[in-house]
Amino acid sequence: PDLTGHEKFGLGNVKYNISRIHVTAVELPSASISLLPGSGIKLVIGNASLTINMNWNIRTWMFKDSGRGTVHISKVFVTAIFSTPMDNTGPATISLTSCRTTSGDIDIKLNGKS
Repeated sequence: PDLTGHEKFGLGNVKYNISRIHVTAVELPSASISLLPGSGIKLVIGNASLTINMNWNIRTWMFKDSGRGTVHISKVFVTAIFSTPMDNTGPATISLTSCRTTSGDIDIKLNGKS
């Protein structure tokens, strides 16, 4: 979905819109899944990266600009724990009980008219 909003900076508001968001690359060089006896599943992803392309525009009382942008996020580490209760009363369920994510580098490139 598009991201639209405004932020107050200094003497005025900045209105922004980020649209046509597309994930163009995902790398998962290290990923593992393990069973946690009696409680669930542990997912560990290490050193992952993600690249996103988008359109953007901003507007203030003084100027406006728009263009294309690329965001590259690298050194992403994720640890997630899912619970899988085993009762025979219905269909199997899975719930996220814990999630920790860190990222090391974020590179943002904006190409616009200004």
